[in-house]
Amino acid sequence: MIARVTLEVSIRKEFDYAIPEGLAGHVEVGTRVKVPFGPRIVTGLVTALVEASPHTNLRSIDSIVGVPGVVTPRVLDLARWIAAYYCCPVEVALKSVLPDSVRKENARWKERLHVSYLPPKGDLPKLSPRQRDVLHVVEEMRELPLQELLRLASTTPDTVRKLEDKGLLRIAPQVEDRDPYAHEEIIPTQPLALNAEQAEALDAIRAGLARAAPGAGDPPPKPFLLHGVTGSGKTEVYLQAIDDALGRGMGAIVLVPEISLTPQTVERFKARFGHGPRATSVAVLHSHLSSGERHDEWHKIRQGRARIVIGARSAVFAPVDKLGLVVVDEEHEHSYKQEEAPRYHARDVAVVRAAREGAVVVLGSATPSVESYWNARHGKYRLLEIKARATDHKLPVVRVVDLRLDSRRAEKGTPGVFSAALKEAIVQRLERREQTILFLNRRGYSTSLQCPHCGFVAGCPNCSVSLTFHRASMRLLCHVCGHAEAAPSACPKPECGHAGIRYAGLGTERVEETLSRVFPKARIARMDRDTLHRKEDYRRILGDFRSGRIDILVGTQMIAKGLHFPNVTLVGVLHADLSLHVPDFRSGERTFQLLTQVSGRAGRGDVEGEVFVQSFTPFHPAIQFSRRHDYQGFYEAEVETREALKYPPFSRIALLTLRGRNEDKVRLSAEYLRKELDRRVGAWPGIVIAGPAPAPLLKAESFFRHQLMVRCKAMSRLALALAQLEAEATLPEDVRLVIDVDPVSLM
Repeated sequence: MIARVTLEVSIRKEFDYAIPEGLAGHVEVGTRVKVPFGPRIVTGLVTALVEASPHTNLRSIDSIVGVPGVVTPRVLDLARWIAAYYCCPVEVALKSVLPDSVRKENARWKERLHVSYLPPKGDLPKLSPRQRDVLHVVEEMRELPLQELLRLASTTPDTVRKLEDKGLLRIAPQVEDRDPYAHEEIIPTQPLALNAEQAEALDAIRAGLARAAPGAGDPPPKPFLLHGVTGSGKTEVYLQAIDDALGRGMGAIVLVPEISLTPQTVERFKARFGHGPRATSVAVLHSHLSSGERHDEWHKIRQGRARIVIGARSAVFAPVDKLGLVVVDEEHEHSYKQEEAPRYHARDVAVVRAAREGAVVVLGSATPSVESYWNARHGKYRLLEIKARATDHKLPVVRVVDLRLDSRRAEKGTPGVFSAALKEAIVQRLERREQTILFLNRRGYSTSLQCPHCGFVAGCPNCSVSLTFHRASMRLLCHVCGHAEAAPSACPKPECGHAGIRYAGLGTERVEETLSRVFPKARIARMDRDTLHRKEDYRRILGDFRSGRIDILVGTQMIAKGLHFPNVTLVGVLHADLSLHVPDFRSGERTFQLLTQVSGRAGRGDVEGEVFVQSFTPFHPAIQFSRRHDYQGFYEAEVETREALKYPPFSRIALLTLRGRNEDKVRLSAEYLRKELDRRVGAWPGIVIAGPAPAPLLKAESFFRHQLMVRCKAMSRLALALAQLEAEATLPEDVRLVIDVDPVSLM
């Protein structure tokens, strides 16, 4: 038998190796192996077993790494699809499928010494008082970790070892799960009563699960798009659908877009499935886990001990056996798109995986992506709608404040931060002991440092952006490459040196400071990447807010969606225009989604919610449609524009970006690539090639960037041509081509 192996080094090729007699029967598809490659021994993955090879004098597999079959044939097949569709080598796709913590050769379960009681055979031997005390503790608890015994009995390991020598105790290592939520106190919950629209959606999903169940022999229906307004109880529908899947012997994956949403989601799922006849472990997969925690969670899934998986985009590859249901919550979120190779979109991968494994996929959102809603309107997906909130609570009243006309801001001493109306609304909530969320999708204190004398603006030496001032550290930071430098006290230009430099623009740090000055008695917290240093910080801040220990929560987009706090009656959007002025055809869609989502945090309890949207362009369609909670109206206006310009969903896009440190080389390479594209695909029906042109962000991380955009009706054929172009194109050594299929950002 011969093993076909994909090596972890990226060379876009498989190699055949003989299986030595000592490993016969142990090597299977999905097994990681060590193989000779030139003078080295490298790691690879067995992707096929064949009877014969066209090559002679095959070298043999050296050894097996880890447990056999860590990658199932179905997930391996999915990795091949990702490689073909997203134009990347199979070995790169496999690295996403199998996390680092599982691939590491030294990855092991954590073991801890446990002490257990052994009933004496015959009379108890003579013991010292200290030995007797230790024995009583173990006898009472029957078994406990050695370190805990040492603490409880105030003793030493030597004393415990002597009891082991007398045959009264056993000390042995035991595998111990590194569970990131082990110390959480979870209060069990029961299913909630559903309203008519929720029940109708659940019935449709259950019907799909019935067809997907093992032995049913009938593939499920199309993917479901669950379009439910904010607060409509989509999560309860997910919970009851998963309960149905478990009852049919199937597992489930739940994807969430933000790590900040994970703790609250995990808590709700553990509370529902940690008890009862269908109790199961709930595994968590995301980047904020330690390597050991990721190892243990992944293997819990692989062993079938965890039948429910919750996580960010990489959780779509979780090795769930008999996968029955995949839920993609907030399916419109751009964070589901991977920014480096393989540049997959977890939502689309979820749809493909579910189709290949005969599972049901549910895409949920209050503001579906234009592409997903178009698919539902044209029969590719099945549309399920929940138009009212789960309770009788109304959607919040949204008031748009025209910042151009709000001349009273300067009188109140809060220029550029709060309108007079928003400030008064905050005062009312503090008096009534209700909570407020203030949203600004920009961190830091000020967005730029300027000299009013000579016009100097502090810019990043590596990127085409200005540096952001962070007051807490008194540093200027680049939010693209991470460059940092001390904030100057005077203009740094030698010929100027003016001491009156000023900080312009607004960030969450400045909002927090202004709140503390205007509302000195309010309890204020900020939630952005600068305040969340440890994985526990998410849970701590959200826990304090839920329990009422915080009056006003300021934050970026991580507080804009998915969070349920019934005492929040006011939401303030401080600058609604930030995402409107980005050179991207999706800027209006992003703004509408963000405003609708953050508005939905208000009024989830007994008191009606109120939202203030501050804007310098208050009559923009994205703002006006979000004010009326009118997704349908926004969609109709947006698709009309998209169709005229042949943008998705009326086409598929591939973005080709050339990067290099020499701008002339990059520009010339882009011009050469345009000629190659014209020669290879330019005559295809429906192809539109735009560019080359400088990227909207010309320089990033010290690399100059030029782009070409290719639009087509179907991507599969184009992806194959682009992969061939990448392999055959003659580019300078220091110029790199990046192909992004279905990009979510054109920056």
